[in-house]
Amino acid sequence: MNMQNLMAQAQRMQRDIQKKQEEINKTEYEASSGAVNIKINGKKEIISIKIDKSIINDADDIEALEDMLKIAFNEVINKVNKDTESKMEVYAKGLNGLF
Repeated sequence: MNMQNLMAQAQRMQRDIQKKQEEINKTEYEASSGAVNIKINGKKEIISIKIDKSIINDADDIEALEDMLKIAFNEVINKVNKDTESKMEVYAKGLNGLF
């Protein structure tokens, strides 16, 4: 393979990677934990947090709500990470042969 073909292939791969990253950034991911629902985009920016207000009765409920927020947020971040990995893994495999 000559250098010109290699450069063209690298540029195509770069465009494909950018397209996939844009697709991931626009995707909305959602997770729930009990009475908490969190929605974020692929850039890991929070779009919405929904809380079932009927669960808040006293101070102990606030602590439980905080725990549910942590669980839901971590779950939705994991969804973004897994989706990104699966969509980008083909490029990582392709680059393995170059280095």
